[in-house]
Amino acid sequence: MTTNPSAELLDNLLTMVGQTCVVREEVRVWSMSGVERVAFPDGATAVFKYAKRPFDCEDQALRLAHTLGVPVPQVHASAVLDGWLGMLLEDLGPSVREADDLDGVAAAVVLHGARTAPPLPVLDQERLRTLPSRALEHLGGLRKAERWQDADDVEDALNRIAQAANVRSAGATIAPFGWVHSEFHPTSLHIGERGWRLLDFARAFTGPGLLDLASWHGTIEPPHPVRLRVFLEQYVTAGGTPDALAKRGGLTAENWALGWHRMWAVEWFMEQSVRWINDPATDPAYMKSVRRHLTDVLHHLEI
Repeated sequence: MTTNPSAELLDNLLTMVGQTCVVREEVRVWSMSGVERVAFPDGATAVFKYAKRPFDCEDQALRLAHTLGVPVPQVHASAVLDGWLGMLLEDLGPSVREADDLDGVAAAVVLHGARTAPPLPVLDQERLRTLPSRALEHLGGLRKAERWQDADDVEDALNRIAQAANVRSAGATIAPFGWVHSEFHPTSLHIGERGWRLLDFARAFTGPGLLDLASWHGTIEPPHPVRLRVFLEQYVTAGGTPDALAKRGGLTAENWALGWHRMWAVEWFMEQSVRWINDPATDPAYMKSVRRHLTDVLHHLEI
């Protein structure tokens, strides 16, 4: 289905909770998802979030996280229609301030300390090791569609990483291994008057928690291993496992984490290009991001 069924989804959700909507206010909307604030006749509000595949299982992840004691917004109701998920969520209200590094490590300690949940997909050493070869498969699909034709440098880099991946992926299951938020940034941590809540669980999985810690400072600026090392030490001080500082794959924890986080991002960007977005007009932007991240992967994984 090409059209966005958000209106019908919202109607279904309102029926489920016995409400009618008087105001819909867009908060953030893009091609694959949207967030709105909805107001009810009694003055109460909720957040309406909708998303298409592959973001259509977030309700399950949020309910699991809540059950396991992770502070997340409550899911009032959820429904799926034509490959789109719709959720009515607790409205957390305005944030009182932006999340800082100490907020980030506190949230990560709680999340990574939660019991692993069987429904979540698993990224263990074997899966991590195959990321570059999976990215090469995506590249093959793009080239069959006569896209990414001038990407020999991308292919060369991925081949080099694939050859080194067996050695460099070692230590993937060293603690913290369990819940990975995967969109772990300050914008995903809501600091409100009643404490903090972790948002945006659409791509949560079971895997190396260091990938969360490596994503916290974002990917716009070049990776900063010294800054990440300080963040890892703060994490341990806040109650995270001391193994977070352990070497793995022959690398420091911070280089391993930055290298594999960027490789994980590369594979995701390329899958988006060929499968989820599948719009040749976006190729230049995706190719630029992939090239930048691959340079970081080669550097931090010391390949």
